[in-house]
Amino acid sequence: MNMNYMKAPKGNHAIKTFIKSSLIAIVLLTAAVSSKAQEKLNFPFQGGAEIMNRFFTDSLTISPDIIQKRATGMAIFKFTADLNGRVSKIIIYYADDYILTTPLIEALKRSSKQWVIPDNEKQHDFIIPFSINFNPPTTGGAEAAQAAYKFYKQRHPILSTNQIPIATATLLPTVVINYDLK
Repeated sequence: MNMNYMKAPKGNHAIKTFIKSSLIAIVLLTAAVSSKAQEKLNFPFQGGAEIMNRFFTDSLTISPDIIQKRATGMAIFKFTADLNGRVSKIIIYYADDYILTTPLIEALKRSSKQWVIPDNEKQHDFIIPFSINFNPPTTGGAEAAQAAYKFYKQRHPILSTNQIPIATATLLPTVVINYDLK
């Protein structure tokens, strides 16, 4: 039996190779053109990072209780800003002690209408860490250190005990707040 009828002519192999390589090149080119690089976002606080830090430093009111206890520590919040920059849904992710959170929440509320969200969104979530410390006194440093250690031993951290879905939240730089012991 003659099997030559099943063989393709020799010229078709070059054409098939050309078509395959062309299709692969078209697919790769289409994928490269249709994919976007990571979107470059403007800083989400009107005026930039320095203005945001100055805003929180100036608008944060350290309570007499924080000063008396020489409270220091970290607090991390998630909040949502809408198209008008209004702040809502403030959630404490972590705080070294509840005493640190009250003035920070008030400052976050005062930051309404300062936030800028990405163009294609109606609202956006932000995660903002705060670090609160006192400026070391020129005299009585040992007493201040002892009071700070006492606060550290007696603090009651606020911790997340469950998973935290972050999705498309933007992590902001840490805002460092230093206060004087007066």
